[in-house]
Amino acid sequence: MAEPRVFASLDELKSAVGEELGHSDWLEIDQKRIDLFAEATGDHQWIHVDPEKAAAGPFGTTIAHGYLTLSLLPVFVPQLMRVEGVRMGINYGSNKVRFPSPVPVGSRLRATGRIAEVSEVTGGVQLTAVVTVEREGGDKPVCVAEAVTRFYL
Repeated sequence: MAEPRVFASLDELKSAVGEELGHSDWLEIDQKRIDLFAEATGDHQWIHVDPEKAAAGPFGTTIAHGYLTLSLLPVFVPQLMRVEGVRMGINYGSNKVRFPSPVPVGSRLRATGRIAEVSEVTGGVQLTAVVTVEREGGDKPVCVAEAVTRFYL
C-alpha cells in the first residue's frame, strides 16, 4: 500500500509548495464500476455500458466515463498525502480538468500529485494540487486535474 506524505502542520504544508507526492496504488477499472457510475449519473452512453456495441466502436471495448476517472481522486489523494491536526478537510472544487486519453475497461490506474499552491482562508488553508492519473502501459495521462481542497483547524 502506498504511504502518504504526512504533513504535521499547516505550516509544513505551506512550505511544501512544488513538492511531488509520489504514486498511489494501482486500481483496476472493471465493467461493474463503470456500470455503477452510469447508474448513479444517468449517463448510459453505449461506449461505457454496451460491451458488444463498444467492441465495434472506436476504442474496441467499453471505456470509463471521464468523470468516473475524476471521481477517483478521493481514493487516490489520501494515498499521496495527509494533513494532521485539522478538524475537517473538504473538496472545494477543481480549477482545470482534462482527459487526454481514454480508460478502456480492465485498465489499471494510479495517481501522482504535486502541491501547486497553499493559501490562507478564514479558519485554515486552501490547497491546490495538480493530480495526474495514469493508465498502466499508457503513453498519456487519462486525467489531469487541479484539485482544490480546504483544510480547517
